[in-house]
Amino acid sequence: MISDRYLLLADIVLGVHVAIILFNLFGLIAIPLGGWRGWRFVRIFWWRALHVAILAPVALQAVLQEVCFLTLWQGELLRRAGQAASEAPLIARVVNRLILLAAAALGVRRALCRGLSLCAAAVAPGAAASSRARAGCDKLTRGASGATRRC
Repeated sequence: MISDRYLLLADIVLGVHVAIILFNLFGLIAIPLGGWRGWRFVRIFWWRALHVAILAPVALQAVLQEVCFLTLWQGELLRRAGQAASEAPLIARVVNRLILLAAAALGVRRALCRGLSLCAAAVAPGAAASSRARAGCDKLTRGASGATRRC
């Protein structure tokens, strides 16, 4: 069917898009690191020229605040196949998902830490104070009454 062809083309565009993103990220990391570490391949002219040539349209689109043409092509192909499509840039969608996952994981971690702290305080009420003292609150301070105490 024609919709299957559009889906296949949309998947190909997505694959090319991801490959370009990974190539650009790899180059942004490998070139300075390789220069510092003495890796020969980062000094190959055609490789660096290819990296700049592929990175230049991305930089231009960012300056012009335009959505990547690959995102637009993929969206149009998905719509023609009868699928829902987003006009949001691929990187923005991936980063948003990663941020949401990290936030969810952080929220779960904080909740677990608070729950464990409450349990520890219930079991051994003095343990929380002594753990704070071991964590770096070892300074002796003099209160208003002149008594020496730990912070």
